[in-house]
Amino acid sequence: MDKLIISACICGAEVTKEQNPAVPYTVEEIVREAKSAYDAGAALIHLHVRWDDGTPTQDTARFQECVDAIRKVCPDAIIQPSTGGAVGMTDLERLASTDIVPTPEMATLDCGTTNFGGDEIFVNSDNTIINFAKIMQERGIKPECEVFDRGMIHTALKTAHKKGFLTEPIHWDFVLGVSMPATIRDLAFMVDSIPAGSTWTATGLGKNCWNIAAATIAMGGHVRVGFEDNLYLEKGVLAKSNGELVEKAVKLAKILGREIATPAEAREILGLAPLK
Repeated sequence: MDKLIISACICGAEVTKEQNPAVPYTVEEIVREAKSAYDAGAALIHLHVRWDDGTPTQDTARFQECVDAIRKVCPDAIIQPSTGGAVGMTDLERLASTDIVPTPEMATLDCGTTNFGGDEIFVNSDNTIINFAKIMQERGIKPECEVFDRGMIHTALKTAHKKGFLTEPIHWDFVLGVSMPATIRDLAFMVDSIPAGSTWTATGLGKNCWNIAAATIAMGGHVRVGFEDNLYLEKGVLAKSNGELVEKAVKLAKILGREIATPAEAREILGLAPLK
């Protein structure tokens, strides 16, 4: 079994300081949270960025500023910009996060449309998926295929993969608790649905975070934790930092007998080039 890659999704686009005062908005706060996660054992920083008032943005200059600042304190971390952005953004707005220098090693590729609650619909048409995969391939960026239900796996394979823009081995991220229930049964169904040789990460939203993390560690997958998905260390106890959430994932891994991957080891597992 591979060593465990811990990804830290440090701020997302939707959570706010009203929900947890430690949610980062400013560049300085984003760097603080990235470092806390890195120091605790996260090899990969999944990055959304905000304006100082908390408004989510895909602005290239803001991403560049945040990535450069994170690099100073987490020099070998894998920094993975999100192309999800926020509900209502255009495709070109979402892809602006990959225009930074140097080109990101990885970026997320959302593989289907889903309901986020109420009137919030996160739209990803077949053409959007193909276009994102094509552009990432041209730029030498490895996609993390973000899927919210089993149908999105099929969509990714029948669109971008079939056309040759999504090449194996594919890395998947299962986000459970939105359109797919966050149960171990459903996690196993997702894992059994991906091509042999794939790597995968999983996360459960909110109260589902830790049971999915434990199951994922035991099943040989990789774990994503962080404020984007869950604000609590345990029921009723807000996490004081992303680092606290990573520390809990590390403790679970030790109990279940998984060693934690360094950034260099994570690159090898994911098929990324060694850091120069």
